[in-house]
Amino acid sequence: MIKIITAIPLFAQLPPDKFKPLISDNQLYLKSYSKGTTLYNQKDCCNTFDIVISGSLVVYSLLENGSAMTMFEFSKGHMLGANLLFGDTHTYPFTIYCLSDAQILHITKKAVSNFLHDYNFTMQFIGMLSLNAQKLNQKITMATQKTLRENILEYLKQQSILQHSNSIVLPISKKQLADYLGVQRPSLFRELKNLKDEGMIDVSNRTICLNNV
Repeated sequence: MIKIITAIPLFAQLPPDKFKPLISDNQLYLKSYSKGTTLYNQKDCCNTFDIVISGSLVVYSLLENGSAMTMFEFSKGHMLGANLLFGDTHTYPFTIYCLSDAQILHITKKAVSNFLHDYNFTMQFIGMLSLNAQKLNQKITMATQKTLRENILEYLKQQSILQHSNSIVLPISKKQLADYLGVQRPSLFRELKNLKDEGMIDVSNRTICLNNV
């Protein structure tokens, strides 16, 4: 278990002996979860800072219109719960479940407080909190300030850059894309049809070609 922990960049500069008493005291522990398992429900209390060792997780929020808005996806090396562990509010605002079998390293508040005495750990920890806050701000902007059309086109442009082509293959299903954008599937399909009718895109299953976008 110590080999797994020291392979994580956040802990790389801490001496291995620092982990042994925390493991013995169950302040650091590994736990496996099956695909489809809900790791945390909305309003569950956050008691640990978690790091994904393997597998993938999705964070979503249920909207008033009944759709589920995907906020984040976590995979190996990603961290969650740190912003809640030391905050005034210790409950999860979203639901988190496993997209695949996953292994999670759970770290208690007591253990994190111990690690924060190390300067390198503290600086990396702060950097991670800052990055998570930036991602959340981007998601809030998407949900509140832009139209569905603008969000669709922004997503398609991002994929075009990542795939180095104006003809892209959606890496997720249209159902997952609707969840990511926080809308019902009919709304997504209707706007995609409008964009196609206006000649801005061509659609063939999960392949979308951007025309002068």
